[in-house]
Amino acid sequence: MIFIRYEDWRSYLRYYPVTSLLLVANIVMFVVELFYGGSTNGYTLLRLGAVTNVPPFDTELWRLFAAMFLHSGLMHLVSNCFAILVFAPPLERLMGHIKYFVLFIFSGVIGNIISLVVYHRSMDYHIAVGASGAVYGVYGAFLFIALLQRNLIDENSRKTLYSLLMIGVVYSFIVPQINWIAHFGGLLGGFVLYAILSRFIKNH
Repeated sequence: MIFIRYEDWRSYLRYYPVTSLLLVANIVMFVVELFYGGSTNGYTLLRLGAVTNVPPFDTELWRLFAAMFLHSGLMHLVSNCFAILVFAPPLERLMGHIKYFVLFIFSGVIGNIISLVVYHRSMDYHIAVGASGAVYGVYGAFLFIALLQRNLIDENSRKTLYSLLMIGVVYSFIVPQINWIAHFGGLLGGFVLYAILSRFIKNH
């Protein structure tokens, strides 16, 4: 079962340095949010890099990256950090640090791009933050593995992944203010990016 963490914290840092760095970045930025006015303050999130369809901020491309490390409320941070902490490490070991980092970041960016395109078609103003798109990019990579590289994942882990995705779909639609567009955009991005990058991956 690849989604059960057996490592102590020292082993975790040694085996998964990129995942550890991503977790620290999310936590540090949450603390910055608190100092700048609060993590649920729309102006604070907008100031620090939230994705939005509000002009002129909607043309600032750096937000597509920055928004991944911002979170609206403690529970938002905890849920995403838990997913990264538990489910992302096996992908880092499989892909290698650099390719994993590329997949994680660009999955989040793709999710944010798709969100922004959809938001531009809306008459309402939107602000989006969170690592969910990147997290779903990790799920998308594992979905590719589960479907097309079945020898790389055990049956219990495959069933766990399918359960996670089903719960995620339901959760994305029934919980208000969830950016389900970024979820599915990240999932698609992770699936496609892994398909491309896996051609250059040696088994770790």
